[in-house]
Amino acid sequence: MNLQRTATSAAAITALLLAAGSAMAQPDNANVQRGRPAGPAVKASSPVTLNFVNADIEAVTRAIGVMLNRQIIIDPRVKGTVTVYSEQPVSVAEAYRNYLAALRGLGFTVVEVAGFLKVLPEPDAKTQAGSVAVENSSIRGDQIITQIFRVQHENANNLVAVLRPLISPNNTINANPGNNSLVITDYADNLQRIGKIIAAMDTPGTSDIEIVPLKHAVAADLAPLVQRLADGGSPAGAAVPGQSSSAVNVLVDPRSNGLILRASNPARLAAVRSMVDKLDQPSTDGGNNIRVVYLKNADATKLATVLRAAFGAAAAGGNTSSSSGSGGNSLLTAGTSTGNAQSLTGTNANATNSGGMNSAAATSPLNQSAGPSTGGFVQADPSTNSLIITAPEPLYRQVRAVIEQLDARRAQIYVESLIVKIDNTKAAQFGVQWQNVFGSKGDSTITAAGTNFGTGLANIINATGVVAGGTAGVRSALTSGGAAPTGLNIGFLKKFGSIYTLGAVANFFESQTGANVLSTPNLVALDNEEARIVIGQNVPFVTGSYAGATSTGGTVNPFTTVDRKDVGLTLKVKSQIGEGGTVRMVVYQENSSVVPGSNGTTGPTLDKSAIETSIVVDDGDVIVLGGLLKDEYQDGDDSVPGLSKIPVIGNLFTSKNRKRVKSNLMVFLRPVVLRTAESSNQLTLDRYESIRAVQQGAQPQKSMMLPDTGAPVLPDPQAASPRKPLPQQ
Repeated sequence: MNLQRTATSAAAITALLLAAGSAMAQPDNANVQRGRPAGPAVKASSPVTLNFVNADIEAVTRAIGVMLNRQIIIDPRVKGTVTVYSEQPVSVAEAYRNYLAALRGLGFTVVEVAGFLKVLPEPDAKTQAGSVAVENSSIRGDQIITQIFRVQHENANNLVAVLRPLISPNNTINANPGNNSLVITDYADNLQRIGKIIAAMDTPGTSDIEIVPLKHAVAADLAPLVQRLADGGSPAGAAVPGQSSSAVNVLVDPRSNGLILRASNPARLAAVRSMVDKLDQPSTDGGNNIRVVYLKNADATKLATVLRAAFGAAAAGGNTSSSSGSGGNSLLTAGTSTGNAQSLTGTNANATNSGGMNSAAATSPLNQSAGPSTGGFVQADPSTNSLIITAPEPLYRQVRAVIEQLDARRAQIYVESLIVKIDNTKAAQFGVQWQNVFGSKGDSTITAAGTNFGTGLANIINATGVVAGGTAGVRSALTSGGAAPTGLNIGFLKKFGSIYTLGAVANFFESQTGANVLSTPNLVALDNEEARIVIGQNVPFVTGSYAGATSTGGTVNPFTTVDRKDVGLTLKVKSQIGEGGTVRMVVYQENSSVVPGSNGTTGPTLDKSAIETSIVVDDGDVIVLGGLLKDEYQDGDDSVPGLSKIPVIGNLFTSKNRKRVKSNLMVFLRPVVLRTAESSNQLTLDRYESIRAVQQGAQPQKSMMLPDTGAPVLPDPQAASPRKPLPQQ
């Protein structure tokens, strides 16, 4: 063992002396003058022979530093032995690369920082590497450096997933979306391989566009067929396994009646061009000018009316009569109803005493089917949402170009409203009433004096009569709706013969009530379409009654007509997107409720607040529609003149009450334009997660006496397929 250590140390010293004695040449001044971030300069051109077997890393590093004429700093965590040897003499650069390879096998590496070489553990190298190369680097070997690759055509984020497995686990790769570049820290030799892979993959993804003018076919009719054939026969939007859905793009140029083609490579573009040439053939229908156009987004009945009006003068035998199945646009006006929509504030004329519990708006069809339109060269088939056009080829091309521009996906508007209502009521009441009879039994004249205020049982005289009536009197008063005054009542009873009467009553009462209501009705509607949301009750109102005697027996046959109205929260909005992201809105908002205790013979009384206005607001901004700030004060003082002014004693001759009511009502509105499916999905997912979080936080507490039944929770949207219905709990 001692002999082996002696031989190893002797070999290290021999190599060190050999390197020091033979390496007398000057460094490579060319690399120094160019300022390259290259590897260490070679000190000598003479070859060296390495013979380090299980030698200490520090001793070997010192020997390599002498060979390179560079200072090498060793991290304190770098410990152990290393074996570096060569059978034949090698250059100093080759000896340095062998040394780096041996360190890599032990989990160490060398980085260059501020002109020094540092030996440190591999995981720390990515944060201390000072050598940075852009595009190309002349450094070789197992030294860790940072290199930046600029990507010209491919998406840098897509390359990260491909290159990540090829990089050492302790090193990093990051993409910079700003300039579409990759920043990779790894071994120099591996970065050379990564650079070749990036160069091979960074190729133009699509060829130049080509415009193919059509001679016979209509571009709008031919584009869907060409796109489907180019995608392998799959329907539009369906992904083909192993093939990108955007490999071929086919767009319509209405001005030149041509197709704009773009493909992933010239060969594929030539194939699509050949396909278009084969399909662009003269019509063989024998002069048949009847064509069917299936619409994607627009309403066939409305669009047919627009086309007949636009091309009525140019079409032979044109007829600009309106469609018999089209309905007018409903107006956002309280108490009116047009088209198929019924106003929430209107009356139901058909409601009777046998009417259903639902309103007419709930029982009528949501959107009554329109019949096929007649007249003119453009007919509409509502069942298939298609147009039947009877026109010669030149006119058909013009009509088809207009249809292509009008049949576009319309944006949607998400309307979020906040209705805040705050009520605060304070009331207080104080009063003293008394009655007394002066005299003795048998006197011919008896004197009585007292005070009384209020009505019903709040009046001491009425209350005395109830008490004098005994149990039957109290029962009769309660049956007729009478009740004692609210609050603290202190009374003194006096007996006259066998009857007890109230001698004095004092009433003390103070109340404070408050309400804070926040309603957030939200809805989504298409651009320039009306939307309505109703949250409330369907309350019956008596509109008339009739009672007549039958022909036999004089039996009375009553008959009552009832009108049902929706009472609660109502929001109707018709929005239109303007230029620059502005939204023009026609809004009708109503908040109504039945006043408690008002359901008499004439029907209930409604407490109603409504706003009807037209506004313009920017996309995503909040605007206040209106509100009410009300502060009311009422007081009353019933007293005996003169006596009530006496200090302290005057309270026995008075009854006072005070009441103050504060009410704040504000309505806010916030429209959000949803132009793409992604924005709609994001909004839906956000609201979905909000409700799911509330359900998860409202789970019942655990109890030893009750079983854990759990409360319903919406399923996780991440686990549900986006193209399938959500699973039921």
